[in-house]
Amino acid sequence: MFFVLLLVMVASLVGLTSQRPGVFDEITMLEAANSSLLSYPTDFTQNIVPKAIHSHNDCARSVVSDLRFVSSFNGTHTIDWRDVPLLTALSLGVASVEADVWLMGETLYIGHELAALTPARTFDSLYVQPLVTIIEGQNPQSQFTANQTGINGVFDMSSATPLQLLVDMKTDGPSTLPFVISALQPLRERGYLTTCSSNGTCTLGPLVVVGTGNTPLDGILALSPRDVFFDAPLTALNSTFDITVSPIASTDYEPAVGWSGIGTINQTQLTAIQTFVADAHALGIRARFWDTPGWPIHARNAVWQTLIDNGADWLNADDLEAAAAMF
Repeated sequence: MFFVLLLVMVASLVGLTSQRPGVFDEITMLEAANSSLLSYPTDFTQNIVPKAIHSHNDCARSVVSDLRFVSSFNGTHTIDWRDVPLLTALSLGVASVEADVWLMGETLYIGHELAALTPARTFDSLYVQPLVTIIEGQNPQSQFTANQTGINGVFDMSSATPLQLLVDMKTDGPSTLPFVISALQPLRERGYLTTCSSNGTCTLGPLVVVGTGNTPLDGILALSPRDVFFDAPLTALNSTFDITVSPIASTDYEPAVGWSGIGTINQTQLTAIQTFVADAHALGIRARFWDTPGWPIHARNAVWQTLIDNGADWLNADDLEAAAAMF
């Protein structure tokens, strides 16, 4: 009898050791083998959902060195000193970024002020070439994409969502605009720029480029076809502006609204927000308020929430992580 029990126990142990590995064991083995089953060509922005945040992060050391594609393949208005401005924004799902450009000679340099400029940090190196690389990576050429129409954008979770790039021209607008247009050629020749023809027909691309700051309106209006647009004045919209000219309209929050976020917003201030937003929406234009209060935190959040609740389309933010948490 004892011998029979012993055989049963041995058989049970053998059965246990011969069972299939569990799901976590399988994953571990695949990871150890660097299996192609665990990745796909467009996973650069995997699981990142785009958010209506505008980010201005242009003073950085480098973006190219952090791009996986280089080696292996919500709007904010500041944080120009982030190490990887474009990638930081994309990692949080920020769908609108801004670059301050200064024309020196024939080169566009990036920085919030003159003292921040360096020879290495240019519009081409910090924005144009990285965006070329990212979008190319999101559009792999293979047997599976041979019949694909359209171009994927930067966000894997929402490939039809374009990234908005505001170009804040710090130097003389009429002199700077031609160089901006020229600098965008690598993106243009690949069909990455949203473009509107003279008959009003627009083709949506992975990028929407908008001139702001000293950008000359007459220079933008003269473009045909137009693939650089104009950041319209939110508080002074008129029949000049429509979606083929200005996909966005912006204004300084303080003079336009004035509520600090402390206490209760009064009806006049609330009506101002609602009116400016409604005026923009009537023209098919998205509304943005910049330079919103940043401190104290509870006041900042109150202003953000009020703008969101009353239809503002872009949340202008310096603290990208906090802004992303609002969505």
